[in-house]
Amino acid sequence: MSDIEIIMNELVKFRNDRDWDQFHNPKDLALAVNVEAGELLELFLWKKADEAKIERVREELADVLAFSFLLANKYGFDIKEIMLEKIAKNGEKYPVDKAKGSARKYNDL
Repeated sequence: MSDIEIIMNELVKFRNDRDWDQFHNPKDLALAVNVEAGELLELFLWKKADEAKIERVREELADVLAFSFLLANKYGFDIKEIMLEKIAKNGEKYPVDKAKGSARKYNDL
C-alpha cells in the first residue's frame, strides 16, 4: 500500500467513524480547503516568512491537505495521477529554457 493510500484510508476512517461523510459534499470540501488555506496564510500575515511558527504551519498545511485529499476521494481521483498530470502540463507551460529563474506567468515568458 502506498503512502497516499495509507493517508487516504486513515482520513476516510476518521471521517466515517464520526459520521461526517454527510457533510463532506464537494462544495463544502472545496470551501474547507479555502478556509484552511486562509488559516495557513494568516500565520504569515504581517510577518517575514521566517517568523511564522513552524508547528502551526505544519498543522494548517495538514488541514489543507486533508480536505484536498477528501475532495479528491469524493470524485474518485487518483492523487498520484492528477499530480503527475498537472506537473507534466505545467512543464509544457513553463519550459525550462524560458522559465528558469523567472517568476513570470507562462503567457509572459
